[in-house]
Amino acid sequence: MTSQKPNIRIYNTLTRQKEDFQTVQPGKVGMYLCGPTVYAEAHIGHMVGPVIFDTIKRYLVYCGYEVTWVVNITDVDDKLIAASQKRGIPMSQVATEMTMDYMSNLQALGVTQIDHMPRATENMDEIITFISELIQKGFAYESDGDVFFDVTADSDYGQLSNRSVDSQQGEGGGAAAKKRSPGDFALWKSAKNANEPAWDSPWGQGRPGWHIECSAMSRRILGETFDIHGGGLDLMFPHHENELAQSRCCHAKPMVRYWMHNGLMRAGDAAGKVGGKSDREQKDQSAANADEAAAGKISRSKGAGGLAKLIKEQTGDRIRFFLLSSQYRSTIVYGTEALEEAGQSLATFYRLIQRYERLTDESFYKRGDEELAYAKNRGDGDTALQNATGLLKDVAQHRDEFLAKMDDDFNTGAATSELFEICRRINRFIDAEKLEEASGRTEGNLDTLRRSMSVLRELGAILGVFIKEPETVESGRDGEVLDGLMNVLIELRAAARAKKDFETSDTIRDGLGAVGITLQDLKEGTTWEKT
Repeated sequence: MTSQKPNIRIYNTLTRQKEDFQTVQPGKVGMYLCGPTVYAEAHIGHMVGPVIFDTIKRYLVYCGYEVTWVVNITDVDDKLIAASQKRGIPMSQVATEMTMDYMSNLQALGVTQIDHMPRATENMDEIITFISELIQKGFAYESDGDVFFDVTADSDYGQLSNRSVDSQQGEGGGAAAKKRSPGDFALWKSAKNANEPAWDSPWGQGRPGWHIECSAMSRRILGETFDIHGGGLDLMFPHHENELAQSRCCHAKPMVRYWMHNGLMRAGDAAGKVGGKSDREQKDQSAANADEAAAGKISRSKGAGGLAKLIKEQTGDRIRFFLLSSQYRSTIVYGTEALEEAGQSLATFYRLIQRYERLTDESFYKRGDEELAYAKNRGDGDTALQNATGLLKDVAQHRDEFLAKMDDDFNTGAATSELFEICRRINRFIDAEKLEEASGRTEGNLDTLRRSMSVLRELGAILGVFIKEPETVESGRDGEVLDGLMNVLIELRAAARAKKDFETSDTIRDGLGAVGITLQDLKEGTTWEKT
């Protein structure tokens, strides 16, 4: 690994500006992302953060850092209790089923870099210890079996979301009567009845509040201060604000160096916009924007769901590429048309990869996922492309631009544009040097092609794409029927061209293009693919 770390800059929600990335421990990164409350099947909105931070980890490792990435599972919550009662099964069974659903979807989208997935129910001792420390230090108090954090005892409370203590609204119902201040939030909730899941504590039977779980689990795995805390913009308040307050007050030091909040996802026809005047504009992530995000985001309560079905229809690679097609702080405008566009974009690369494999008789996907993702690092590429000329010089320049855009707050949307430039440049080289003809496939030309494609593979691995052969959306009998129909159409077109009936030939080609099927005329014959 290269010893000289790049100058990465990260937008810190806490300071509302980009800052140079300096880690707590030299060469090491601790990263925490808030995971799901597993009471129902995951929807596509749940994949935004994991895909983004999976890519961030890949890039940091590529840059020479040793990264520990934690994604928690909230497996005890009011919603989980309600789901278990509705279904007539234990809460733990609901949590296990939905956790498996979540993890299956992560795998399908290529999210493979998570190191720890702690569950709240497995960390009760740590949670209870954390609450006890806050009470001892005067930042929390017990009230009739419940424990609350005293927001008035924290003079810096509200700094992440820019909210004042006076503007806080706490829980209503019976809990409100137990609090000293309306904005105080629960650290421990006493059991309401014997049927509710509960754990022993110094304050009686009960369960933890949502916010304290993340503070306790992140401390156990990453320490009192770690580098990056991520999550959706809607979590800035109250969840992250309360995490920050608990941890800072308990340890008398910052919980996190860089707070990173990804933009949320809304349906293309949803009313209201989050984070700016368009899906690509980035505005200051204030409390008002967080409220707007929560109002407009895709969620279970708005009928979102069916992620497994969507993955089967669209493929995990296509969804991942779609989620990375904009800067992570931007709003993602979701719709079938947007996913189809992502598929067409990916097809551009798949066609080049097929072309490369045909010309070299070599597999582009010749190594396993883990080996491929980290087979190269930033320093290796700098050396390999030094003093390059021609195509390799152009590829080296686009590689440098790709890395510069990733260094600038992990701008995957801008970085992917450099992949398209590399793709276009390689295709032009193949055409100009006539590599489709045997006479053009000299050892020098093939070596240049291999080295250029190696860069495409290297940068694609950072984004978690081009790692394995692409999935297809057709399967079984449907795929066989489509194959047969395409063979008939290709033969009809070939017959028309042989008769110099180019009007019919072009009509077939253009008609297929209109429904998302591209034909390629090669010396060996005509091939087709969905785009």
